[in-house]
Amino acid sequence: MMTNPTGQITQGQFSFLPDLSDAEIRMQIDYGLAKGYAWSIEYTDDPHPRNTYWEMFGMPMFDLQDAAGVMLELDSCRKTFPTHYIRLMAFDSTRGVESIAMSFIVNRPPSEPGFSLVRQEVQGRSIRYTVHGYASDNPEGKRY
Repeated sequence: MMTNPTGQITQGQFSFLPDLSDAEIRMQIDYGLAKGYAWSIEYTDDPHPRNTYWEMFGMPMFDLQDAAGVMLELDSCRKTFPTHYIRLMAFDSTRGVESIAMSFIVNRPPSEPGFSLVRQEVQGRSIRYTVHGYASDNPEGKRY
């Protein structure tokens, strides 16, 4: 059985580790740049597991060769959306398609209300489960 020792939203790489420091984030960016990956920054206030389409902050950084450029954009995103989830994504275009090679959360709101499992009895003796995010009880923009 897998448990979540951090009690936080777990999406992407490094989910079960403590939050990465800026120095550790920079090392991951350097690793991706050495592999030829292009970086982008995305943010959301609804981290539901099925919400895979987060808002993109700025444009994808295809031609960057230095982690400082990604970190500058990340700092700008953190200042603009301090109480949102922010993630970095690296795209590998070596096969002619943009496939995600790396993805990890780099910013979290101060409070993470989490999710509940909603049980519904349906036709016959069947049971259906859905995930409900507590944050979605509030209107968009006031979730965190």
